[in-house]
Formats: sequence, structure tokens, C-alpha cells
Amino acid sequence: MTGLRYVYAVCRPFGTPLQSQLSGVAGDPPRALTHHGLVAVVSHVPERDFAEEPLRAHLEDLDWLTETARAHQGVIDALTTVTTPLPLRLGTVFRDDSGVRTMMEAREEDFRRTLDRLEGRVEWGVKVYAESEPQESARPAQKAASGRDYLRQRRMQTRSHEEMWQKAESFSTRLHEKLSAFAEDSRLHPPQNPALSKVSGRNVLNAAYLVPRAHSEEFVEMVDRTKGEVPGMRVELTGPWAAYSFAGETT
Repeated sequence: MTGLRYVYAVCRPFGTPLQSQLSGVAGDPPRALTHHGLVAVVSHVPERDFAEEPLRAHLEDLDWLTETARAHQGVIDALTTVTTPLPLRLGTVFRDDSGVRTMMEAREEDFRRTLDRLEGRVEWGVKVYAESEPQESARPAQKAASGRDYLRQRRMQTRSHEEMWQKAESFSTRLHEKLSAFAEDSRLHPPQNPALSKVSGRNVLNAAYLVPRAHSEEFVEMVDRTKGEVPGMRVELTGPWAAYSFAGETT
């Protein structure tokens, strides 16, 4: 099959084959391309969609981007079950196999060093949301008797909100310190924008933790024990993922 080469990840050689029905980006099944003892997992993609200009245009198309990201992630998830992949950035494309091998050779030392660090480890994501209280719109029927009463009510509402955010920050800081002490490495990401994430509450912690696969069950239990610990705080755990947050510039 002709076309460009889409690269999902670089990894060590792995003995267990990927599922035969696994479909990659643009529907082509992924395959292994070996070079100097490293493996690039690639598939063929059509030039009409993945050459530089059409790819740039497609990246502005949310539906196309969502479908492509889902297929990309499906291959990474499949790899994570059989090896420790080093994921590459969505939309990493080369002209042919030779171009992929040239890239692997140029970055061989970095790839090996990072794969050594990530071997046998997975990423877990933890988010904490503070459920906001709808005080600004509460009790509309109880109107203030005077301007002074109104200002007093507003001060009480503001103080209540400040106390809730302080409680959320304190809980998130303690949780992050506890999980970071257990994990081998951690990353703090910017809080999610609620308008984009479409979830309730204010995101006060958005973190990733690098955990040995063998210790993942203990890590999950540690997170689960914090759920419901503080009223108004919602803890969400995702994973295990390939170590995107710890792969350096290759992600």
C-alpha cells in the first residue's frame, strides 16, 4: 500500500503481537518498523489528508481531529498492554520508511534513555474538582432590606466562597504531596477549562503520576481512599496510560 508513514510510538522490540483486528489512523493496521534495535509503530496514511497543507487544515476540523485522536490513542493503548511505548505527537508523519529510520537514528540516544526510564511504568491521571455552591443565585425571594444588608450578604457569600476554595487548595496540595511521595515522578498540568471539559465543578488539581506497573494497584487504592474524605471535593482517577507526561519532547 502506498502513502505516507504515520508514526504512533517508539518502543523496544516486543514478542506479543498486537490484536489482528486493530485499526490505526485512516483505517490501516499498524505494523512494526525495526531500526538499530528500536521499533517504530507505523501505518500508511493517504497523502491527500496527511501531507503538510491538508494536515494543517484538518487539525482545525474538530470532528476529523477527534476521530484521528481516537484511532491514535487506540494503537497506543494496545501497545501499552504488550510493552512500554514512547508516544509521539499526534500527526507525526514521514514520506516513507526511510524517513522514519532517519528520524529514529537522529534521536536514538534520547529514545533509548527515555525508554530505560519509563520501562515497566505507566501514567495515572488524578483530577480534583471543587463542587461550587450556587450562592450568587440562591434565595432570590429574600431581597435585602437595604443597601447595607445587601453588602453584608455579598460579603458573607464572598467569605464562604473563599473558605471553600481554600479548603479545596489545601486538600489538593495534601493529596498531590502524598501521591508524589509514592510515585516515581509527577507532573502538574494547568487546570482544565470547565467550558471545554464540560464537567461540573472547578478543577483545582490536574496531575499525572509515573508509577511502576507492579505498584499500580496500591496507587489506585490510595486514591480511592481519598474519595469522599472532604465534602464538596470530587476525585477522578484515569489510567493506566502510556507515559505521555513523562516522555519529554517526544510527546
